[in-house]
Amino acid sequence: MKRTPLISLITVNFNTLKDTVEFLESVRHLSYPHIETIVVDNFSKESPGPMLTKKFPNIIFIQSSKNLGFAGGNNLGIQAAKGDYLFFLNSDTIVSPDFLQPLIEFMESNQKVGMASPKVLFADNKTIQYAGAVAINPYTGRGKRVGLGEEDKRQYDTCYPTGLGHGAALLVRREVIIQVGLMPEIFFLYYEEHDWCEQAKRKGFEMYYLGIASIIHKEGMSTGGDESPLKIYYMSRNRLLFHRRNSKGFPFLIGLLFFSLIAVPKTTAKYLLGGKVQQIKAFYRGIGWNLVNWRLL
Repeated sequence: MKRTPLISLITVNFNTLKDTVEFLESVRHLSYPHIETIVVDNFSKESPGPMLTKKFPNIIFIQSSKNLGFAGGNNLGIQAAKGDYLFFLNSDTIVSPDFLQPLIEFMESNQKVGMASPKVLFADNKTIQYAGAVAINPYTGRGKRVGLGEEDKRQYDTCYPTGLGHGAALLVRREVIIQVGLMPEIFFLYYEEHDWCEQAKRKGFEMYYLGIASIIHKEGMSTGGDESPLKIYYMSRNRLLFHRRNSKGFPFLIGLLFFSLIAVPKTTAKYLLGGKVQQIKAFYRGIGWNLVNWRLL
């Protein structure tokens, strides 16, 4: 690598102090020599600023005056970042000392690649969470992670184009932000990175999976898991919002029909049969948000 570009590591803390400390401890041991670490607190119940800045004096700490959501918190980090590349890492991730160097070498050698994600493993460090992804289908509104749930036997230790990056570990070239702009804050939580990837691809940037490095992601620590009403609300709200922002014409109409006639009845039956009243309320609130804000994109 001819140069050593500055890398801005950006993480958002929201009532996940223990995870954030573990993340920062792992960052301490990175072998890559030219980084800055930015921690944004998204208005946690108690600000971790004094403790974090004492324990990790080299970090840049930003205290938000309100919860801005995943995109809004990261956007505060973007505005403070000076790096040639910005690496968005969830606070519940763990990095290994040598994981950054090969990623930056790849990006430096492939200037058309605007966004990239490494292999992402679950907390056991052997089960794959992400090895690339199939882009969200405009007709069904569904994407698919490559390798999800498989044992990591190094079968995905290569680099290839991918439809979607992983929001827990997304490496972005600064030129993308100059041309595309900040993360779309309208999503607040979930789907914002997918929408951002689509915007970047429309500007001509390539999206890659880089299996030459991996990261551990403990997933779901700040939202309560897959069955939390909070997650269900934003997933249903933003699935439809993503479709509205990224589909047009015939695919848009078919996608709406699929959502209305298949996805809604299927999800309704699932929660009704399970007696999950709060979950079904959250699901329909998400749909209702789109009906009330149909003109808002």
